[in-house]
Amino acid sequence: MSRLFIALKIPFEIKDKILDVCYELSETSELLKWEKPEKIHLTLKFIGEVEEELVSSIAKEIAFIEEYSSFNFNVAKFGFFYRNGLPGILWCGLQTDESIIRLVEQLNQRLSIFSISVERRKFKPHLTMLRIKKNPGKNFISKFEKYSFDNWNFNSSEITLIKSELFPTGARYTDIKKYNLN
Repeated sequence: MSRLFIALKIPFEIKDKILDVCYELSETSELLKWEKPEKIHLTLKFIGEVEEELVSSIAKEIAFIEEYSSFNFNVAKFGFFYRNGLPGILWCGLQTDESIIRLVEQLNQRLSIFSISVERRKFKPHLTMLRIKKNPGKNFISKFEKYSFDNWNFNSSEITLIKSELFPTGARYTDIKKYNLN
């Protein structure tokens, strides 16, 4: 079995800049396990576990991705996903045009032929920056929620089918197939 997802690659300089802000806003950044820059990406579709023999068929089925133009993004804001009333994930939101919604819908439709479930939640482009294990407190949350990005724009022209292997030390990602956008 292979655990797969489809991700849009984010330029390293943007990931580094966002992480620099995270470190500045967090007084206890050394106590937190921030995502490594090489693992930060925009997940377009989490596929999950599939039979190994389906991987190449999936890679071919989603080749339509290359018909899309590159995406221009604006780094928007920080936010939190909550679990049981406590912050579980710190994310950085991205803004782009509606074509990314069409891409995600098309991915869902095309992958359904492999019995891969369709995501029902509305797609919200974001980067996971931190998985929170212990409540960081109201001051930490407030600093991130109040932070305002100063017109950070970037372009991304690569989407990748990625294999994710889970280990006690964390997930290891392996690129299966890269798709270049126009």
